[in-house]
Amino acid sequence: MDLVSILLDRVRDMVAGFVRTVPQLGIAFLVLLVTWGLANGVRTVVRRVAGQAGARPSLVGLFATLAGILVWIFGILVALAVLLPGVTAGSLLTILGFGSVAIGFAFRDIFENFLAGVLIMMRRKMRIGDLIECEQCEGRVEQITLRETYLRRLDSQLTIVPNSYLFKNPVRIVTDADLRRHEIVVGVSYDTDLDAAADTIKGAIRDLELVNRSRGVDVFAREFGDSSIDFTVRWWSGSNQIEMHRSRDQVVRAIKRALDAAEIEIPFPQRTLHFPGALKVDQGDSRLSG
Repeated sequence: MDLVSILLDRVRDMVAGFVRTVPQLGIAFLVLLVTWGLANGVRTVVRRVAGQAGARPSLVGLFATLAGILVWIFGILVALAVLLPGVTAGSLLTILGFGSVAIGFAFRDIFENFLAGVLIMMRRKMRIGDLIECEQCEGRVEQITLRETYLRRLDSQLTIVPNSYLFKNPVRIVTDADLRRHEIVVGVSYDTDLDAAADTIKGAIRDLELVNRSRGVDVFAREFGDSSIDFTVRWWSGSNQIEMHRSRDQVVRAIKRALDAAEIEIPFPQRTLHFPGALKVDQGDSRLSG
């Protein structure tokens, strides 16, 4: 009976203690609720102000997220102070310091991606909408968050890349500039006047609609090929993939028409076979002839 009475006393004490802390729990819950509303409001205001200031979309998202995090940290500290009135602000900061170290070791990859996301958002390059290439990843930047970057491939598939991967590896921004140099190789037969061929190729493409006239057109004799003398043809056009394909289509068609009109042959690969002696041809059974 003594054991039962002791257990009952403990239960009554626990219930009484819980009843005494109910007001504190209610106040702490109210503080967290207000914090949630304030965090949403602060994020909205920061997004609006940063957007009106002309900040990049990635920086707008970064500022809004950081502002919301700061509001939540302050609200959680206030809620803990209400629940634990005997705990001072210094002790709370000490506990948070030790806890952050432990959490940092446990979730190192997450924090690494978080810091990489902050640094990527602060870059002046790699904007939303840019076409980038990084190791085996390629696509248009659709969204940059604090943990990962969303790349939309040209075939419309979505690739989610950790920010640390983009931060540690070289990134080639294909659409960083409005114009991009393109090139193809054109071969002409060995008996062609190379100067005339170069002039014909250059004249065929320099006035095309999608070829930038201010950058000019380059035509260089490249090498002695197996069946042709090859020219490298370079021109400047838009940096987007669709502009590259359209301008290349125009250039190839124009060069083909111009070389045909000038009667300049574009040879296909040919092979010459040499035999060490006379080649004997079996005529078959003569009785079958006639």
